[in-house]
Amino acid sequence: MAAAALLRWAGTGLCGSVWAQSFGTGLRRRLSLGGGSDGEGSGSWLYFPLRDRDALRVHGPEAEPFLLGLLTNELPRPGPGGGSASPEAASARALYAHFLNVQGRTLYDVILYRLHESQEEEPNFLLEFDSSVSGAFQNHLKLYKIRRKVSISPCPNLSLWAVLPQTAAEGLPMPLLEKGSKPVVLTPDPRAACMGWRLIIKKEDMAQNVVPATQIRSTKDYHKHRYQKGIPEGVKDLPPGVALPLESNLSFMNGVSFTKGCYIGQELTARTQHMGVIRKRLFPIKFSAPITAEGISFGATILTESGKQVGKYRAGEDDVGIALLRSEKIKVPLFIKTSEGQQVNIVPSVPDWWPKADK
Repeated sequence: MAAAALLRWAGTGLCGSVWAQSFGTGLRRRLSLGGGSDGEGSGSWLYFPLRDRDALRVHGPEAEPFLLGLLTNELPRPGPGGGSASPEAASARALYAHFLNVQGRTLYDVILYRLHESQEEEPNFLLEFDSSVSGAFQNHLKLYKIRRKVSISPCPNLSLWAVLPQTAAEGLPMPLLEKGSKPVVLTPDPRAACMGWRLIIKKEDMAQNVVPATQIRSTKDYHKHRYQKGIPEGVKDLPPGVALPLESNLSFMNGVSFTKGCYIGQELTARTQHMGVIRKRLFPIKFSAPITAEGISFGATILTESGKQVGKYRAGEDDVGIALLRSEKIKVPLFIKTSEGQQVNIVPSVPDWWPKADK
């Protein structure tokens, strides 16, 4: 089995469904050993619970055209032969995308996971999203469902995790799980290699029974990591109806297709790409001193030494964050004012995972 495989749990009950197929004993052993032997790679990964992410299941005969009309990206589809016999097929198990409004601005960012194994099976997807907008997101889907043969169901019995390498070394084996564990999903994060893997398990399977307890870290540490890498996630980083997808580096994170059919909000995104001019982007920033959660308000203005406005702050954790900045100004001294009026210097950076031509 390819290292990039998405795995499905052996049993019934996922979101109230009975679609799952069984694990083979050999596959379980490979997963539990992290793709190597004798526990190879056991100390190579760290595990972060994503307490602010939820999942929805979207399935049914018309699930694919329904989602394609709403998403900026294609759907992860199985190859003609089904399964995941090659790395290319396995990598198509998960994709990143945005839902846009009719004006072409981002509403919700999602990671889509394909659960069906072949083209003959009924389309079956999991959508990972920001849990703080669960109601609004479900209403958005139901608004466009109309009479389509599609079922939309929350999955409160699932627990989502990020799995990140402890070092930047390449060629690591699959993340190590406890022997005999039964994940619903284990697949590389589709946004960038620096984001490691995504893991989804059933909540009834106690976390310590699946994830090596000594390697578990906090959700806060996960957010610090992605801010350092410049990866936006959720409505704090991508405010609904405000953020523009290409300014939010959607194309860098493999989250948009410029060759797919029509979808809501496509016109502005396609026109911006055709013009080839994106003057502002989300950049990772580092503060000269740690900032509390209430220290800087959302949308606070970022200024040059001369007082010229060059961007706006989105969100952060401790001494790192993310901000929308004019690209030509990231190398000049910049500062932001806290809620108490204190001036704090910030230093933007260009992520090393960006395409070289855009650095």
